Amino acid sequence: MHDQVKSRSRRRVPAVSKVLDALGHYDLPRPLIVDLIRRELSVIRAKPETPEFESIVDLVRGSLDQLRARRLQPVVNGTGIIIHTNFGRAPLAPESIRTLIDIGSTYSNLEYDLVTGERGCRGAYIENALALLCGAESATIVNNCAAALVLIVRHFTKIKSEIVISRGEMVQIGGGFRIGEIIEAAGAKLREIGATNKTTFNDYAKAIGRDTALILKVHRSNFFMSGFVESPSSAAIAALAGKKRVPFVEDLGSGAMFATEHLGLAEHEPTPAEALKDGADLVCFSGDKLFGGPQAGIIAGKKRFVAALKREPLFRALRCDKLVFAVLQSTVDLHLNQSTSEIPAIALLQGSENEMRARAAAIAGRLEALPVRIAIGCGAVKVGGGALPKSTMSSVTIDIVPENCSLADFAVRLRASNPPVIGYVANERFKLDLRTIFPQQDDAVVDAIRAACAATVASREL
Repeated sequence: MHDQVKSRSRRRVPAVSKVLDALGHYDLPRPLIVDLIRRELSVIRAKPETPEFESIVDLVRGSLDQLRARRLQPVVNGTGIIIHTNFGRAPLAPESIRTLIDIGSTYSNLEYDLVTGERGCRGAYIENALALLCGAESATIVNNCAAALVLIVRHFTKIKSEIVISRGEMVQIGGGFRIGEIIEAAGAKLREIGATNKTTFNDYAKAIGRDTALILKVHRSNFFMSGFVESPSSAAIAALAGKKRVPFVEDLGSGAMFATEHLGLAEHEPTPAEALKDGADLVCFSGDKLFGGPQAGIIAGKKRFVAALKREPLFRALRCDKLVFAVLQSTVDLHLNQSTSEIPAIALLQGSENEMRARAAAIAGRLEALPVRIAIGCGAVKVGGGALPKSTMSSVTIDIVPENCSLADFAVRLRASNPPVIGYVANERFKLDLRTIFPQQDDAVVDAIRAACAATVASREL
């Protein structure tokens, strides 16, 4: 009897084509939609009861909406975090986008020498430009800063295996990855020195031995320590490393090329040029943070070390493609031409509060008739991207209190807009920070808020 009931229930499961017809148009590839329908119907068949057809269609529609939301797409960043790792870090400059289209849409001289008519060197122009920008003898590029660190560690630990590093610099980066684990995965042994809060010059001096491959200094870019703390300067460590004939490498992380305190920030972020001038043999940093370019790991320093890294077989596995080179080339040119105001991450840091306040007033004026309370508020922007953890910048926010739904529901509706608009909740208000919203996105913000209010009214009427 049970089997008969189960059999009748299965016969009620609709055909894939019937569900597909009921869904209407979706801007997803048809094979993906069909595969999802089949998987959902398979789950339903395994259950003792089959839902009504309309419920099945609603279930599939919800799953399709989730799938579509996971596609890479633009978002409006109203969070007040400029280099937002979850949002792709640094936005690219318009000039970089034009270069990307020019290079990506046709053939290029990626590894072709236009002078000799023979095979050329990948990235020769960019490496020369980066070396000049960093005040280095030479430079090269891999696909991210972690890859740069792995390449450096693998090269220098072929004969000697120990990496000397301060316990106060054993940082954890995004996604739960830790510097120590990355180093060990590259085949090195950690020689941790000092305490969490205090590492002295003598700690470094005593740690260097016959098995020391290099000294690594990791900039504490995503946190800070205060109080009873101590660490020797880079110049002092470099002098010791030179005396002991041990390479000294600095992982700077964020890739600042300018004096960050000149933007009104509370901290100075060390630059590659400063680290190399202090005596570091190599530095590495990210291309998609304060540098303002694509994801890349940039290595700069002494020519003989950079050349040796490029001879490593692992270098080929970690190298960048033509699209990264195209965007990075354009970004480097902007830095060398002192046109950093054209780099979005830097331009956002330089934004005028008066201009933001005028934009806020215009946006608020366009939303007066909606069932929400709108106010112009204040924000405290973070640089983000693991840089300048003590620094904030004042900003202007649009503060929203919806009358017919919760703040959480209102946030959900804005995330469902096209493009998604993402803010944060503070002081019992939903806030959108205008320092991280581009002026050309203001219309999209207004449209999203209107749509969220309309959806709220419609749901209450149902």
